Amino acid sequence: MDAETIQNLIETGLPGARAVVRGDDGVHFEAEVVCAAFEGKPLLARQRMVYATLGDRIKTGVIHALALPRTLTPGEAG
Repeated sequence: MDAETIQNLIETGLPGARAVVRGDDGVHFEAEVVCAAFEGKPLLARQRMVYATLGDRIKTGVIHALALPRTLTPGEAG
């Protein structure tokens, strides 16, 4: 798994989202995601929405870890 594939999965799963994914070791990644669908949702719900775009890839260990330090609406992102 690579950062570009994860970015594509997130952006496909959350239409209109913009994601920046980093991670060079193939198992540990960090993503910042901006998406209008996050509007009015608390942080945990936003993170769950992002994880849902990855399906079972985290549960099965294809992606060992994905940190989500920033999940923002377009207005919050500025």
